[in-house]
Amino acid sequence: MSNVLERIVEVTRDEVRRRRKEVPLALLESRLAPHREGRPFSEALVRPGVSIIAEHKRRSPSAGEIRAGATVTEIAQAYERGGAAAISILTEGPHFGGTLADLEEARAATGLPILRKDFMVDAYQVYEAAVAGADAILLIVAALEPEELAALHHEALDLDLDVLVEVHDEPELNIALEVIDADVIGINNRNLTDFTVDVERTYELLSDVPAGKTVVSESGFHTRAQIEELERVGIDAVLIGETLMRAPEPELALRDLAGHGASSDDQL
Repeated sequence: MSNVLERIVEVTRDEVRRRRKEVPLALLESRLAPHREGRPFSEALVRPGVSIIAEHKRRSPSAGEIRAGATVTEIAQAYERGGAAAISILTEGPHFGGTLADLEEARAATGLPILRKDFMVDAYQVYEAAVAGADAILLIVAALEPEELAALHHEALDLDLDVLVEVHDEPELNIALEVIDADVIGINNRNLTDFTVDVERTYELLSDVPAGKTVVSESGFHTRAQIEELERVGIDAVLIGETLMRAPEPELALRDLAGHGASSDDQL
């Protein structure tokens, strides 16, 4: 780890220590619903065509503020109407402006499965995700030691959370496969050390992913033609955030990317 990713992980560890002092793990555990209603995240990604995970993202270190004034409810409902298979809520605060309250609001606003997208480094965050209503969490191989990856993955499964395991290169992919035999693999086209994007990363790594795995391509997609190419090579799902968040009409932008055409309201 170095540069941007290293700094974010360091801040995240500090933030988790602060939150743990405010709300001890035992108290957080007591807030878990005994029979939490799960929404199958992994299953939503393997329907015909390329499923779209539409992301709510307030800002980023590279792009600054994104769509000031929009509510989570407004965006989440637009994504659902637009045909998203699932919703990603970026909950990291210091660099991306997100909160767990964003995830809770999305959970109340939509029936879609919800991914907590954050820099997960501690089991405490896994419990936070479950309490807030997430159906899945993101684990970034580059941000974790192999034993941390294994422990967080195990914790998530114990809490009935699906796991999207993110990799950026072949060594990280090997870790994801060898350490936890990840079922859902996210190939991030964004280099988290400097935030540059190269969509060729997906095509380079795809051939190394064993058959039977669910593959999600993340970052760098703006057009329907790109989505069609991902479908042609066998990608199951794509995660799209900034393109949708910046669109004048997120619902219509999502429909265009998914190839669904105009909304039913537009056809009346």
